[in-house]
Amino acid sequence: MTDLDGAGLDADDRLPMLEASFPEAAALGRELEAAGLTVAVAESCTGGLLGAALTAVAGSSAYVRGGVIAYADDVKAEHLGVGRHLLATHGAVSPEVAEAMAAGVRRRFEASLGVGITGVAGPDASEHKPAGLVFVAVADPAGVRVIRLDDDRGRELNRAHAVKAAIRLCREVIHEMAASGQPAPGRG
Repeated sequence: MTDLDGAGLDADDRLPMLEASFPEAAALGRELEAAGLTVAVAESCTGGLLGAALTAVAGSSAYVRGGVIAYADDVKAEHLGVGRHLLATHGAVSPEVAEAMAAGVRRRFEASLGVGITGVAGPDASEHKPAGLVFVAVADPAGVRVIRLDDDRGRELNRAHAVKAAIRLCREVIHEMAASGQPAPGRG
């Protein structure tokens, strides 16, 4: 009998494999490591799923600096430096807050790239904003890029879609940095 048996699981139950669910995370990791870059994440609606996907890759400690699950507005303000006026003016689910989260986590963890994700995972609307509305931002030394996701796929798929979009945006930023000849800022 294993410890899992006592938890109501039998020998045939398997934990979800994050690496298989987010294969793009390994590709991002290779690109970060090859470029000598690091990443830090600030997550709201994804609740740490991006950090989990990135760290599911063996060797990720070479490029993942850390992260913050900033579900509450006061956490966004106190731990990421998101302005309270910004939160009050635009709401937590806004491109402005996603950008501030990305820039804040990049600074806090002294990372090359910072990722900010904020949105409404669902199933219900929030702040008069629909389920599935998510903003993903990536900050690098030159600035911040943000994208908007609008398609409500249900709570878990909204979260997974946001993680995949964040990984894709990070990879685009890395490719643009390389194409522009921007020197790698090092490991923090």
